[in-house]
Amino acid sequence: MIAVFVLYLVLLMVIAIRTAHMSKNSTDYIAGGKKIGGISMALSERATGESAWLILGLTGEAFLLGLQALWFALGCVIGIFFIWFVMGDRLRQAAEATSSLTITSLISRKFSGAEKVISSIASSIIIFFLLFYVEAQFYGGGKVLFDTFGIPQFWGVVIGSLIVIFYCMIGGFITVVATDVFQAVLMIVSLIVMPIILLFILASHNINLAASLQKAGESYVSLTGGEVGAGAFLLIASGLSWALGYTGQPQLLTRLMLVRSRKDYNRGKWVAGIWTLLAYAGAILIGFIGIAFVQEGLIGGDAVARLSDTGHKGFELIFPILVNAFMLPVLAGIMLSGAISAMMSTASSEIILCSSAITEDIHGNFAKKKMQAKRALWFNRLITLAVGLVAFGLAMLVKDSVFGLVSYAWSGIGSSFGPALLLILFWKRVSRTGVIASLLSGAFGTILWKYFFEKDTGISERLTSFVFAFAMAVLFSLLFPEKKK
Repeated sequence: MIAVFVLYLVLLMVIAIRTAHMSKNSTDYIAGGKKIGGISMALSERATGESAWLILGLTGEAFLLGLQALWFALGCVIGIFFIWFVMGDRLRQAAEATSSLTITSLISRKFSGAEKVISSIASSIIIFFLLFYVEAQFYGGGKVLFDTFGIPQFWGVVIGSLIVIFYCMIGGFITVVATDVFQAVLMIVSLIVMPIILLFILASHNINLAASLQKAGESYVSLTGGEVGAGAFLLIASGLSWALGYTGQPQLLTRLMLVRSRKDYNRGKWVAGIWTLLAYAGAILIGFIGIAFVQEGLIGGDAVARLSDTGHKGFELIFPILVNAFMLPVLAGIMLSGAISAMMSTASSEIILCSSAITEDIHGNFAKKKMQAKRALWFNRLITLAVGLVAFGLAMLVKDSVFGLVSYAWSGIGSSFGPALLLILFWKRVSRTGVIASLLSGAFGTILWKYFFEKDTGISERLTSFVFAFAMAVLFSLLFPEKKK
């Protein structure tokens, strides 16, 4: 099993080194020179979007909650289909019209004279929240390596994070997309093959999945966890609110806007859609099967004890525990490499996005002199290294679950950028003041709701902060409209 994992790491490094020479300037490093096709971008976007959150977080939530976890999955599927089939091509055309390489530059160039203010606010939000996101990926990778190979979690985080930081630093966006494609294939194979094998194991023991869920408790077979009325409505709304965040995730939307042509884009959206349906069905099914295995005594006592450790969010170990217990060593190595892939692909994309926010949107706006091409490339690499090391340091201090960290970062970024982008693409009356209001209210709304109101109300910050930011964007656009030219 460990030999397969080592082979995976070797292949990853070969891809990284072979593609690194393709980044000849800062444009290549940040955006791949707009030379990448739709299928590659679609697989890269999916690998980036489905991080340790999908492999550990969603499988863990399905194991912990039962049927009510379907609302999380449905919210994500709706969001993914919306950005690819409704929003994406408009975004690509807007990027072409403004010659934008990043979401931040696209938003700021819409309003002449406000570029520096808008890009500085937007970049600061990206850097702040994406560091939590990268932290969650490094932490998730450490959990998998610890539970699989017995590697202490500290060294698991070190191994995963240093590999990601290295290949991000040497190759930039082109290398990240190339490794993403490899990792997306590995992830989808794991999420298709593993549930099929586990279902055969259930059948060989004459175990009925539905009956096992019923045996676990009434809440496991209820779509609302036993809640009724307002409680049920809020639970469903909170789950579906994952869809809102997709409209404002720069690490995903950048890939849609940088596809080289409309023809490529149309191919890519179908690849992204099919991949999503298969991956989410597999992840949810793994969690449900985990419940059945525990109820029927097919998982050993030590593993059950680890899963029950709420202090360390043990329920998020259901994927690696099932792999270790029931998969053949070679297959287990492939599937656990898929789990690590989920972490690495997302972390790499977010590190590149953070570094580009610093180099392109903050330094680029305020630098008095434009750097020479070679110097700019090395400046990007150094900033990428710094961002990765900061995220690594944060991963050493994690107290929340992977699911919780991703939810927080997802809300902060999605609520800040989602309303602004939707209004820019679909409403002609949006103003620069409305966009600034969206960015600030989304960010601060997420922070305040998360720490002061979420626990008491039971309503996720993903929902409240997005609605608040959207309302502020519309209100301030109406109060302070753009002056007619």
